[in-house]
Amino acid sequence: MIEALALMVAGTLAWTTAGNAVAQANWPQFRGADSRGVGTSERLPLVWGPETNVAWRVEVPGRGWSSPIVWGKRVFLTTAVSEGELEAPKKGLYFGGDRPNPPKQRQRWMALCLDRDSGKTLWSTELHGAIPTTPIHLKNSYASETPVTDGQRLYVLFGSVGLFCLDLQGNIVWSQPMTPRKMRYGWGTSSSPVLHRGRVYVVNDNEEVSTLSAFDAKTGKRLWEVPRDEPSNFSTPYLWKNPKRTELVVPGRNQVRSYDLDGRVLWHLQGPSTIVIPTPFEAEGLLYVAAGYVGDNLKVNKPVYAIRPGGTGDLTLADGARESAQIAWMEVNAAPYNPSPLAYDNRFYVLWDFGFLSCRDARSGRELYGKQRLKVDGTAGFTASPWAYRGRVFCLSEDGDTYVVGAGEPYRLERVNALDELCMATPAIAGDRLFIRTASRLYCLRETR
Repeated sequence: MIEALALMVAGTLAWTTAGNAVAQANWPQFRGADSRGVGTSERLPLVWGPETNVAWRVEVPGRGWSSPIVWGKRVFLTTAVSEGELEAPKKGLYFGGDRPNPPKQRQRWMALCLDRDSGKTLWSTELHGAIPTTPIHLKNSYASETPVTDGQRLYVLFGSVGLFCLDLQGNIVWSQPMTPRKMRYGWGTSSSPVLHRGRVYVVNDNEEVSTLSAFDAKTGKRLWEVPRDEPSNFSTPYLWKNPKRTELVVPGRNQVRSYDLDGRVLWHLQGPSTIVIPTPFEAEGLLYVAAGYVGDNLKVNKPVYAIRPGGTGDLTLADGARESAQIAWMEVNAAPYNPSPLAYDNRFYVLWDFGFLSCRDARSGRELYGKQRLKVDGTAGFTASPWAYRGRVFCLSEDGDTYVVGAGEPYRLERVNALDELCMATPAIAGDRLFIRTASRLYCLRETR
């Protein structure tokens, strides 16, 4: 998996770069306003546990792997509440998690709003209730898409149900139903919506009819929709605001495509992997695109691309090439499967699902250190994307253990912060608070001394 704006002026400021204090007061979408997952406050916590530096923790009903998002004093998140017992998710990377049939229990798709300072539930709105018609992978949920906000309204996407707009009091303003589509292996959906200048953009790549759509944020009217020659994908698109233009970058199995804001393709690039999950982002003036399904050929289909702005047409590299006029660097076997990469302090980090961390120079792609093992025992993997602040990189395992690594080289593991519960959602950062969602709770972590 997820944005918020209050006044139009404040909203505009909130979408600037990570160094902007206004942006850091809010966390309006998946991985924050700039999709990088980087915090700026020097008061963010370095140490935590079930009873350490916990400002509050609350039970969250149902199941959902969407990230929390924050705007002002409100925390938003989504969940799907089953009216019967569901099979428990299983940790780790494995085959056998496919479930060909949807559960028979009725689900209630919900949006929640909590008070940032106390964790008190301000409102809870049911957006849809039904028995699902499409299955999901055992490790997925029916609420894996992270919502987005502009501080005036909240936009919630459930890929097999619909797109919903709520006001900040929890009232439904408009909704657009989504036709349930067959997904690869019945794994379900996870691509989150993005918001820009009064438009909500939604990617719906599946095994039947794949599309990219733009909706009017005020009315819900579909402004345009373009077909995509793509099978199922799970990556969230990225709005790349570079010095030359603003474009919508959408990864895919067949092609990575960049669109203008009216749905016309600007450039395209050969698809990086047979399964695409990580979200693109910009840092150091470059766009980073990466995807590496663990079952792909080790030497071919796990590339990281660092792309310069301004490209047009086909940017696919010639056989054997590692760079071009538009591609600053490419590494063929450097991309993760589930977690999105991280750029921090001129370095590019990849968290591998099996529990390794690697580091490269963000501008050149030069390896600073190869795979370093974070986790030495157990079977749980890493699904949440890493984040960074205060000179550290944080990697959250499915066991609920956060591995705190000193930024830079050589590799140096400082400590492990344990919450002792299944974690697959990517955390949120707002001000001096870190929000971590576990299987049953939401933690607000803050230094208390």
